[in-house]
Parts: sequence; C-alpha cells; structure tokens
Amino acid sequence: MSLAWIVAIGAATRGLMENLGYGARAFFAILRASGGLWRRPRLITDQIHFVGNYSLVIIAVSGLFVGFVLGLQGYYTLNKYGSEQALGLLVALSLTRELGPVVTALLFAGRAGTSLTAEIGLMKAGEQLSAMEMMAIDPIQRVLAPRFWAGVIAMPVLAAIFSAVGIIGGYLVGVQLIGVDEGAFWSQMQGGVDVWKDIANGVIKSVVFGFAVTFVALYQGYEAQPTPEGVARATTRTVVIASLSVLWLDFLMTALMFD
Repeated sequence: MSLAWIVAIGAATRGLMENLGYGARAFFAILRASGGLWRRPRLITDQIHFVGNYSLVIIAVSGLFVGFVLGLQGYYTLNKYGSEQALGLLVALSLTRELGPVVTALLFAGRAGTSLTAEIGLMKAGEQLSAMEMMAIDPIQRVLAPRFWAGVIAMPVLAAIFSAVGIIGGYLVGVQLIGVDEGAFWSQMQGGVDVWKDIANGVIKSVVFGFAVTFVALYQGYEAQPTPEGVARATTRTVVIASLSVLWLDFLMTALMFD
C-alpha cells in the first residue's frame, strides 16, 4: 500500500503521455488532410458560417457589456489620480491585448466548441464516420479539416468584433453617460495604441486560441465513446480543456510578447 501512490502517479503520467501522442497524431493528420481541401472552399465557408455566424450574437453582446464594465471601473480607478482622460486608452488596450482574444476564445469554446464536439460525437455514434470509410472517403479530410480551418479563420474575426463593440461600450459609458471629454477619449486611444505591439499581438493570440480551441473540440468529439454518456463527457471535457488551454497560452504569449 505504501507504493500505491507511486503506481497511481505512474498510471496518470502514462495516460497523459498516451493522450498527448494520440492528439499529436490527430493534429498532423488534419494538417496532412488539408492539402486538397482548398480546392473545395465551399466546405470551409459553410463551416465558417456555422461556427462564426452563429456565435456572433453572444460575442457582440458580451463585448458590449464588457465595454460597459471597463468604462465604469476604468473611470473610477483613473479618477482617483486625475487621469480620467486616459479612459479610452485603458479600454482599448485592455480589449485589444487581453480581454478581446481571451474572452472571445472562452465564449467560442462554450458555444461553437461544444457544438462541434457534440456533432462529431453523434456522427461517430451513428456510424456515419465508419460509413464514410466504407465508401473510401477520409472522414478527417471531409469532416474534421473543414471545421478546423473554419474555427481558425473565424476566431480572429470574432475577437476583432468583440474588441470593437467593447470600445463602443466603453465610449457610451465613459463619454455619453459619465461625461469624459470625447476628444480626449479618442485622441488618447489613437496616440497610445500601437498597431504592431498591441493590435497585431492580439490578433496573433486569437489565431493561436483558434487553433487550440477548435482542435480540442474536434479531437474530443472524434475520440468520444459512441454512446450518449460518452458524447456528454466529451462535451464537458471540451469546455474544461479548451478553457484551461486558452488561459495557459495567454500567460505564455503575454510573457513573450510584452517582455
């Protein structure tokens, strides 16, 4: 019994390494299957509509309310130091650097990621993927790859919309409601936000988050047990793993980008 904890740690480590290996193989299989995908762009555009357009409302509404909160909290904080004219800069930097990509990725994982996992899991449970293989159709190329690239493309667009709507929300609260000078709000923002250091780094973050969240969702659906309980557990794992991956990657990229 004294060695039971060592056995448990070894089993957990072995299981983790096996999952990482299977995940790496699946990731490179999707990349290999993407070569001929661009000859049929309709497959990708349909999935962009599915994962992007259907997530637009929750992204936009969430961005608006996040902008409202940033406007209020930013004003209360800056007003203590007589710097309320820098409210626009605070809102813009907070959204473009961090909140835009991160919150968008978390919402994307909860809305589109779970939908992708459930869809792939139900296709596996209904033996549709096996039927494709019987007809000499690669399910990775036909099913997984279009959804993967659709998520990668849609994520930066949704993050940009989130940030833009959030800035509008901060403007409505800070300028229209509280009374911060409108010229100072926009001029401070334009003078302090750098295209390459702030906006471009936020876009890079959103692209990386798109890779991570979409792949986790597809992999969990593809490897789910073909039962209702298995699909439900895979959907739950998608939200947990994707959210933790986003937060970890955000810390790593922030440390590298803004050193």
